[in-house]
Amino acid sequence: MIRALLTLLFLALAGVASAQAPATLVADSVTVTGGDRLIAEGNVEVFYDGTRLSAARVIYDRATDRLTIEGPILVVLADGTIFTATQAQLDPRLEGGLLLGARLVLNRQLQLAAGRIDRVEGRYSALTDVAVTSCQVCAGRAPLWEIRARQVIHDEEARQLYFDGAQFRIKGVPVLSLPRMRLPDPSLDRASGFLRPSIRSTDQLGIGLRLPYFIRMGDARDLTIAPYVSAETRTLELRYRQAFDNGALQISGAISNDTLREGETRGYLSATGAFALPRDLRLSFDLETVSDRAYLLDYGLTDTDVLESDITLFRVRDNDLLHGALTGFRSLREGEDNDLLPSLVGDLHYERRLFPRQLGGVLTYRAGFDSLYRVETGDGTGRDMVRIGGALDWRRSWVGPAGIVAEAEALAGLDLYSVSQDSAFDGLRTRTTLGTGLTLRWPFVGTASNGAMHLIEPVAQIAWSDSRGDDVPNEDSTLSEFDEGNLLALSRFAGDDLVETGLRGAAGLSWTRVGPGGWQSTLTFGRAFRETQDTGFSPTSGLRATRSDWLIAGQFDFGEGLSFGVRSLVDDSAEFTKTEARVDWQNARIALAAAYVFLPEDAAEGRDETVSEWTFDGSYRINDVWSVSGLARYDIVADSPSKAALGVDWRNECVEVGLSVSRRFTSSGNVEPSTDYDLTVELLGFSANGAVAGPSRACGG
Repeated sequence: MIRALLTLLFLALAGVASAQAPATLVADSVTVTGGDRLIAEGNVEVFYDGTRLSAARVIYDRATDRLTIEGPILVVLADGTIFTATQAQLDPRLEGGLLLGARLVLNRQLQLAAGRIDRVEGRYSALTDVAVTSCQVCAGRAPLWEIRARQVIHDEEARQLYFDGAQFRIKGVPVLSLPRMRLPDPSLDRASGFLRPSIRSTDQLGIGLRLPYFIRMGDARDLTIAPYVSAETRTLELRYRQAFDNGALQISGAISNDTLREGETRGYLSATGAFALPRDLRLSFDLETVSDRAYLLDYGLTDTDVLESDITLFRVRDNDLLHGALTGFRSLREGEDNDLLPSLVGDLHYERRLFPRQLGGVLTYRAGFDSLYRVETGDGTGRDMVRIGGALDWRRSWVGPAGIVAEAEALAGLDLYSVSQDSAFDGLRTRTTLGTGLTLRWPFVGTASNGAMHLIEPVAQIAWSDSRGDDVPNEDSTLSEFDEGNLLALSRFAGDDLVETGLRGAAGLSWTRVGPGGWQSTLTFGRAFRETQDTGFSPTSGLRATRSDWLIAGQFDFGEGLSFGVRSLVDDSAEFTKTEARVDWQNARIALAAAYVFLPEDAAEGRDETVSEWTFDGSYRINDVWSVSGLARYDIVADSPSKAALGVDWRNECVEVGLSVSRRFTSSGNVEPSTDYDLTVELLGFSANGAVAGPSRACGG
């Protein structure tokens, strides 16, 4: 920055003296004495390449090859950097010089005030008797925080600040002395150094300090090391990131020795990545492992209860889809035996669309391979399975009289299963499937007197399908939902192992309204009918009986950030059998969300107890300084809260402080209820590519 200033002065003044005028010089008076001395004085302004210099007087002496500038001096560079000084004597070649009473403002936040600045080798600026802060500086008052140092060297090329004899002060009171310290220039996007520290207190781990350190390993790699120390634990967290020409990789993990499980080394490891491969292929992976079931909850990392690791290869084109994945599962739930759960699942699927001229419509063929592996238990309960299948699906639609839309569909499929370690299904099994369906829609569109557009569409479907061959075990269709997305589906099972068969139908009505003020709403009502019951559906799915539960779903967008969605199943007794609802409201100050879910007990869907729960989370920005956030989950069945959290954030121009408290009320054999406290403090203006400063405080009063 100082180099730019000196170049500006030399080009402007020397250029004026030689009549080349590479810059614009404006002053009350400009005189040349002795033929080699140029004096500009009185409201001197120099403009050059987006930079503006203001000074009281500027003298260029060609005989001594020296610039003398009298202040107050103000320079505003094109990038917004500000420089002030009272006096300056510099040589035009930028090899050395002296500035007195100088102040450097980096990134419009960090201020460095010094008694003098010495230029060294045209690259370094040595500041003596320095005060550094990003806080508002008021006469006669100490800033909220500052760093005092005997000397600070600013390396303009490396964009680094080196402190000698530094002392950190809060409101003028010394709290920490550091003989040597290096910090990045805030204009630097990525630099090694300490990140925001945090103090965390939990019932199980006590009060601890987390102090992350960021290591820049080049333009494409970095490593973050975060020791976390308390009376109950010694933990080291690591995160490695690397960017490639065709993707990115991140590896995270932690290793702990704590008093919760004395004598054990605990930890977790995760690796994620995504890469673009030739022939439009995409590869992604997400791998996770943990030492024990309680570690993630004990250290507040996540509340997930199932670890899912997968490697996925896929390609999406206009008319074809290729997807392959290998997925491993590990349950962290109390009482679940991972030997009985599918530990490794593989699938490979290909789908392509054709447009036959003779038939019309769209012909889609699918081919798939699925495999499932369990750990051998020795008692015949570790079932393994492989499926190879293919299917053809044809769809075509017509618009008939009075605007009635008809859509026909036909399906034919073949599946081969190989099952082992299951006495009920052991061996090779074969199944064929045929199905057809016809759907009629009759849309009505109209516009009300107030300009609102209405679309009312009654729909009806009749369908039939049959499955011939051997029975197969159900692995991927244990949880089937009934919603507006599959009201008219030929099969409402979630996977391939079960197929909806028999004669059946469905009827429904949807109403969409688009208001002139931006309000939008959609309501859907529907029901499915069957000739016979299908016991493949779970008891609470709403689809098991000959007449399904009523489906009622709605989405409402009221504009200005307010939206509401609900989906329910209602039986013939007008009782809700399943319900989920969510409301969101967001504007410049408020972000609120509330959700409710009700799911009855159903062992077939893996629920031993009824789930009825409220969830609330939100944040409110009180003003430019204060903001609050909160989260709450309430278990209606247990009549007790399950989780609650509250956070407060305070921010001004030079510091941000965050305080949060959270409470987990639930317990199991692995974890106990606990309360966590977190305190984070960030000094704004120092971090590389850091956060934008908050509002500045006024000096008056």
